[in-house]
This record gives sequence, structure tokens and C-alpha cells, in this order.
Amino acid sequence: MWRMPLGLVLAAGMGMGGWAPGQEAAVGIGAPDASWTWIQDSAGTTGSMAPAPWLADDPADSLYRAAREALNGGDWSRAADLFGQLPSRYPRSGYVADAYYWRAFALYRLGGTAQLREALEALRQQRDRYPKAATKGDAATLERRIQGELGRRGDPQAAEAIRRAATAAVEPPEPPEPPEAPEPPDQPAPPGGRGRGCDNDADDTKLAALNALQQMDDERARPILRRVLARRDPASVCLRRKAVFLIAQESAPGAEDILLESARTDPDHEVKEQAVFWLSQVGSDRAVQALDSILRGSNDRAIQEKAVFALSQHESPRAQQALRGYAERADLPEEIQEKVIFWIGQSGGAENEAFLRGLFGRLKSDALRKKVLFSVSQAGGEENGRWLLGIARDGKQPLELRKQALFWAGQGGASINDLTSLYTTMTDRAMRDQLIFVYSQRDEPAAVDKLLDIAKRDPDPELRKKALFWLGQSDDPRAAKALQDIIEQP
Repeated sequence: MWRMPLGLVLAAGMGMGGWAPGQEAAVGIGAPDASWTWIQDSAGTTGSMAPAPWLADDPADSLYRAAREALNGGDWSRAADLFGQLPSRYPRSGYVADAYYWRAFALYRLGGTAQLREALEALRQQRDRYPKAATKGDAATLERRIQGELGRRGDPQAAEAIRRAATAAVEPPEPPEPPEAPEPPDQPAPPGGRGRGCDNDADDTKLAALNALQQMDDERARPILRRVLARRDPASVCLRRKAVFLIAQESAPGAEDILLESARTDPDHEVKEQAVFWLSQVGSDRAVQALDSILRGSNDRAIQEKAVFALSQHESPRAQQALRGYAERADLPEEIQEKVIFWIGQSGGAENEAFLRGLFGRLKSDALRKKVLFSVSQAGGEENGRWLLGIARDGKQPLELRKQALFWAGQGGASINDLTSLYTTMTDRAMRDQLIFVYSQRDEPAAVDKLLDIAKRDPDPELRKKALFWLGQSDDPRAAKALQDIIEQP
């Protein structure tokens, strides 16, 4: 069955858990856009099956067939080689535009750092030479996944590309109007020490020297880095930005104190933000205490957001307890509370899930309650699914909240049996409309059965039409047969 793609492009190289990168949000109701990605493999990568040959008279048809066979058979090395030959041997072939993508995909599956960089180059060539290629959407997704993997392996350019590409909102679909989606936090700046005013040769040389010294002799580099971070003159800004990253890489005692001092007192805002971010990578109780104090004492929104993110990356009970405390603080800006709720949901765990379910009833803001619904859905599981369905059934809740709860229950842990049995108990037409869409997003045969039943028997003609539309998007042969029977009725 056709499924509308959901999710965000998040920074895979920045340690953000829970979200699968490489999916783009879609909104609204209607026939699917041809550019949407429909296929995902077990690794979460879109576009994993090359289409059947479609240009029998093309001179590259046989080469494409061989490359496709290798790709679909998992022979990644051969597939990468054969797809790579297409542009050079048959530059005018109709297969060339997409060959760059399939070569990149095969190189990505090989997984070596060199192959990942080759894959990025292939995707860049496709983007520059064939901006209207059929696989351009999948190529953008694959590019982010590769950059995320390279970022995890320490590639600063890839990490920077991921940071720039990180989205700040999701708009998942919901008929008749899409639900307001959660807003994940802006991603913290990655390392690198670059920025405005950091492009002169003298600074480049000093930065390279700092980096080289750190790699060669950590003990000798440490006091130099600390002295650099202690400076407050404008001329040392670029050095301090790089030093923050380097000092965070050492595990020696005192790193938290240096980063905390930079976060609190450095006059350069970027140095402060990077110091807070790198506290997320220092896995100690001292770092958690430092982040807690920053969040309590700072009125700077950007610093607060990065402190929330940094705390979320610590798995310690103290860090999670601090986040739960901030989620309930009515004196915090609502935007900060939203980000806290988001990261609590991403952190997972039974205690966090129970907290979010309890928090829903204590919040007065519908915007925050919507974020709770989403975060609970991300945890999955039958208990969370049943809770979401309970909100959907609750006639005392605002209709928009009920619709969102139902949507996220369908995306999360609610069973198809619970969802299909819900239809007859829902007296509100808008909720039934929403249920029909939820069924269309499920893969189980029971979902098709329910849509067929609605299309044939529901007394409301508009709801029957909605069920028929979504059946038309299904690849279940029973749906095609039912539609044919309806068409052929006398």
C-alpha cells in the first residue's frame, strides 16, 4: 500500500537518536506526487531497487541491465563499476542521469570511507549535470545519509553539510487538514573553528598547528589550548573556536570546567554555543551538572536550546531527570519546552514514556500537548498506542488534538485490530475521515479489508469516496478487484 513519507533529515553525525534520516515530510490529501519516495530497504535507505530497463533501443540498455542485476543481487562492487561506466561509454544514453545515483547507492552499501566520498562525488555530478533526474529526491536523501556517516567518522565538512541541511520542522499529513508537527531543535554547530572573520592565512596556519599538536602530543597541547581559551581579545576568536573543539576531544579531568567557563564568559557567541554543544560529548556527571547550571542561569535562547540538546545526549538518570523537570517549568519559553519534550521522547525508556503520558494532562498549552502526542508515538509499543487511542476517543479533548492522537497512534504502536474496531464507535465524521486515512497508511491486510468494507457499506457517500481513493493507492490485488467490481456494477 502506498505510504506517505514522514520524518526529517536530522544530523546523523551529531548523535541524534530516534529519527531515521533521509525522509521528507509531505502534507495534504490527494493523489501522490511522483517525486515522493515510495520504497525503503531494511537499512532505511530510500530507492534501493533499480527500475526495470525501459529503453530497449538505447545503446546502453545491455550495460544498464547488467548493472541493475548486480545491484539488485547485492553485488555492490560490480554494480558500482558498471553504473560508473555508463556516463563515460554512453554519455548520450537515457540511462546516464540516474546511473550516478545507482553508482552512489552501491558505493554507500560498500561502506568504506573512500567509497562514501566517491559516492558523494557521484551525487554531486548528478546534481550539477542532471538537475531534473528522476532519482534526484532519492539522491538528496542518500547524500544526507552518507554525510551523516562521514560526520560520525570525523569528517568536518560532512558534519557541516548535515548541520546546514537539518530541518527545523516536520509537517506530517492528516486529512482533511495536516496535523501540526513537532519542531525538532535546531542543530548545534559542528566543530571546525571556522566562521565569519576566520578566513585569513595566519589563522589557518595556527589552527592547523593546534590540530597537529593535539594529534601528536595531547599532554603538550592541553595547556596551550587552555591558554588560548582563556584569551578574550578579538584577534583570538578564530583560535578559540577551534580550541573549544579540540579541548572537548580530551578525556582529562578539567575539560568540563574549561568548557563551562567558555560557555559562560567568552564574548564570542559562537564559542559559547560550541562549548555548550561539546559538553554533550563529555560523558560525566560533572558535565551534566554544568549543563544544568547553564540552562538554569542563561537567558540566551540559542544557548538554552543547545543546553537542552546537550543534556539529551547524556544517558545518566540525572540528565534525564533534569530534562523532565524543565518540561514542566511554565516559566520557560514555550519553544524551549517543546524542544525539551522532543528530546525526552527521543531519549526513550519506560520512565520517560510514563512521564510524557502524565505530562499531557498537566499542560495547558495545546501546542505543547501536540508535541507530547508525537513524542509518545515515537516510542512505539502497545501501551503507548492504547494511550493515544484513549486520547482520540476522549470527546472532552479538542477535535484537533483527538485527530493528531489518532494519526500518531496509526504511525506508532496501535494495533490494526484496535484501529479497525474504532471505526464503528466513532460518531464524529471528522474522526472517521481521519481513520480512513490512517488505514491507508497501514500495510496489514486487515487495513485493506476495512477500507473495502467502508467503500461498500458506509452510509456516508463522502466517506465511501475517501475509502475508494485510498484503495486506489493500494497494491493489494483485492483492492483492484473491488474497484473493478464497483465500476462494472450495472
